[in-house]
Amino acid sequence: MTHATRDLLNAALQLPVDERAKFAAELLDSLRETEEEVETAWAAEIRERVDAARAGELESTDWQTVLRRVEMEVLGR
Repeated sequence: MTHATRDLLNAALQLPVDERAKFAAELLDSLRETEEEVETAWAAEIRERVDAARAGELESTDWQTVLRRVEMEVLGR
């Protein structure tokens, strides 16, 4: 947390309870907007990947091969 952010937080904590609640609600609402943008972007990415996979444009690997590779890299097996 930056010094400016810490100062803002400290100032917000000095507000009356009802003002802090309104302040917190506004902050949370701003995060929801960002979450919606991220969800929209992920949905578009997923659609593109599914379309590419169905069109045979993606190289794929059997899940057992991937599992063995992960076990070797992570677990040293």
